[in-house]
Amino acid sequence: MQFDRVAAHEPVVVDDEPQEAAVIAPVVTRPAGEAILFTKRADHLSDHPGQMSFPGGGREPEDEDLLRTALREANEEIGLDPLAVNVVGRLDDIRTITRYSVRPFVGRIPDRDYLPSDEEVAEIVTLPVSELTDLDNYESEHRDHPHYGEIRLHFFYVDGYTVWGATARMLVQLLELATDWRVPPEPDRYMEPDDDLPPSVRDEAE
Repeated sequence: MQFDRVAAHEPVVVDDEPQEAAVIAPVVTRPAGEAILFTKRADHLSDHPGQMSFPGGGREPEDEDLLRTALREANEEIGLDPLAVNVVGRLDDIRTITRYSVRPFVGRIPDRDYLPSDEEVAEIVTLPVSELTDLDNYESEHRDHPHYGEIRLHFFYVDGYTVWGATARMLVQLLELATDWRVPPEPDRYMEPDDDLPPSVRDEAE
């Protein structure tokens, strides 16, 4: 992965939402190539249950900045030592339907076993970049969103897991910055607002 391109990126800032959050997109280097670590959210959560996400969460009053938020939350969720993270850059801030602005940081982390240390995390999953950038594992939809208007939803299917929603939006930018992968110019399908999501994510969205 070309981390210099991530470092050189000038991220878009979102500062007009009532709540702030931050995440780390953690990259590990393995003999077979880089991989990206995700958490699978617990099914009992009220927001985005069962979805794949990056470690992170909402800003607390004691957090001096949003990087501190991301590092604190990653430590709480997967036991990641903040001092072990090599932060290489930032992606664009994004808005979520839960009225958060989310700031994604990209960090290189040690390749070791991480264990869920927070009741919000059901599983820790590391997916190879080579599989995430395989277009056979990707599809997208065009939809009219009730909050955002016309949007493109991205879906990555790797090793039985589906990355979609806000995390997929961040992942798309990370892959386009750090690899030669590009989103296909046209979506796979055009959907009406009330059409079902793909079966692999339908239950998570309900």
